[in-house]
Amino acid sequence: MNRWQRRGQCWCLWPKDSVRGLVDFIGGSYLATNPQISYRRLLEWLADEGYAIHAWSYVPGFDHQLQAREGWQQLRTCRLRLEERLNTTYTPLRLGHSLGCKLHLLAPDDGRGCSGLAALSFNNFTAERSIPLLGSLAPKLGVVTEFSPGPTETLNMIERFYRQNRNLVVRFGEDALDQSDDLIQALQRRPGDQSRFVQTTGDHLTPASAGLRQGLLGDWADDPGRSRRIRRLVDLLLAWA
Repeated sequence: MNRWQRRGQCWCLWPKDSVRGLVDFIGGSYLATNPQISYRRLLEWLADEGYAIHAWSYVPGFDHQLQAREGWQQLRTCRLRLEERLNTTYTPLRLGHSLGCKLHLLAPDDGRGCSGLAALSFNNFTAERSIPLLGSLAPKLGVVTEFSPGPTETLNMIERFYRQNRNLVVRFGEDALDQSDDLIQALQRRPGDQSRFVQTTGDHLTPASAGLRQGLLGDWADDPGRSRRIRRLVDLLLAWA
């Protein structure tokens, strides 16, 4: 039986029994449109360990600062509903994949409202690199388009304004889309930083792909290797959390 419920722009999965903690999740680019499917295995395995899961559903745009605020507000609303239901308070663990890491890092509370951030496959490319046709189409259309904030400004903002010292930065294998090295350097330049960097096996889609394949094609298409990598990722997150 599907235990996922839609609340506003978030998909929520609450444990059947006691709640051990809360995970606020933002996925990467178009995978995040339906995170309850794209990241099903990762999120449901965390829920099986007692964590309430709130996953924001969004379509990426160019104004990442605005989207970071919107995601933060949507996740905050879900947290308040959970707290009202259980008559207790939670300080969420933030979990992001790819672009989702950047949106968490740009949250309007500067990371103060969470117990830590686990950043998987941090991605901070330019709009032209992320959208290959943009470089050739934009001049013809007479427009200049870039993400706001851009890559350099994003790293500067993290170093200057981001206040959460406890972060887990995870890179998978030789991921060509990963820019975790830039992120961990920006984090570690801050006074009192306690961020940790981990490199493990997998690729850019490791957090997402196994549940997605199974959801679309059934159990026969499941990849045991990817499942094991997600299990190791869950164990890593649990040990760190």
